[in-house]
Amino acid sequence: MAAREKNAKQSILVCGTGIAGLATALGLARGGHAVTLLGPRRALPLRGADEYCPRVYAISPASQAFLDSLGVWGMMESRRITPVQAMEVHGDASGLVHLDAWQDARQALAWIVESSEMEGVLQQAAQVYGIAWITDKFQGLQSGTVTTDSGRTLTPALLVGADGAQSPVRQAAGIAHRSRAYGDTGIVVHLDCELPHQNTAVQWFTGDSVLALLPMPDTAQGHQVSMVWSLPDAVAREWMGLPDDERRKTIEARLAAATGGRLGCLRLRSQPFAFPLFIEHSDMVAPGVALVGDAGHRVHPLAGQGLNLGLGDVQALLHELACKESFRAAGDLRVLHRYRRARAEPILAMRLATDGLHRLFASPATPVAWARNLGMRCADRLPFVKRMLIDAAAGRRHGV
Repeated sequence: MAAREKNAKQSILVCGTGIAGLATALGLARGGHAVTLLGPRRALPLRGADEYCPRVYAISPASQAFLDSLGVWGMMESRRITPVQAMEVHGDASGLVHLDAWQDARQALAWIVESSEMEGVLQQAAQVYGIAWITDKFQGLQSGTVTTDSGRTLTPALLVGADGAQSPVRQAAGIAHRSRAYGDTGIVVHLDCELPHQNTAVQWFTGDSVLALLPMPDTAQGHQVSMVWSLPDAVAREWMGLPDDERRKTIEARLAAATGGRLGCLRLRSQPFAFPLFIEHSDMVAPGVALVGDAGHRVHPLAGQGLNLGLGDVQALLHELACKESFRAAGDLRVLHRYRRARAEPILAMRLATDGLHRLFASPATPVAWARNLGMRCADRLPFVKRMLIDAAAGRRHGV
């Protein structure tokens, strides 16, 4: 018979040990809460100077400021972080929008950071703060009591689900969730590029796909970018099913055609991986339970804002817990409803923006194609519109 673990009053259990879960636990510990992490402690590989994690994120200024407030931004190796000082967005015809950090007196529009780099420093910080870490897997939730796969039981005042898009916590808590597949797959790979990227992120809407090249640190082989290409499922399956050498030649040929030589010759420098694309949203909370990150919502990656939205969730939850009345428990539904309300607008705004852009550029109708490219050309000539776009990308108007 499993022994029941006695939890400190107002204890909080964070299920999920990725970036969102680690950031939540660290923020709670810094705020004086009794917090425990639940989930595997992932061993992060040691990478050589020219070896990079295949998954990278575009961190917005708001997210960067939040990570800095947690004390972890300065812990990362600066040489592995690339500031994005400009963006180019190409339509499927003559549409083109340029955004530069100087247009809004900013140091950078975003920073490209490896997932493993962020996870590594967050794990270190969790250890420094002495955060309890149970490496069991979440098994179930019944009447506020969490059961793990080893038979351990815990009864926290609040359970935070930071356990990803499939979220066992969300399912166990019965939180309503809606999901729609785009019918597209994202392919990610790092590339050697012939020409310097000049700290510019470049994106192409090609009609049936969205291609983004994100600036990365130079290597011994020269300049480097990270590719994120959203393609129809059938095309992605065909590419990923090819033998390695044939797949490399196919992707490089398609890159040359799509980019028009914008960065010169592009060559694969890592193995590509693929993931299906969904738009998802949920009710975010239940009595004693709050979701953060992909557990609560997912958006199309064309704007690169998924992790930024998740960190915005973390920041908002920390704020509501810090400001709650002393007589309320951390899992009080009134407190959690405040958190849900605080996140409703930024999540909805990002969902509408990314889904709307996807629908707009997926339409083959000639009048729609003409209008969208005309709109891009007009936006490129209006400084106040550019400042609004930069604000949205930075997370200044609608949270992280």
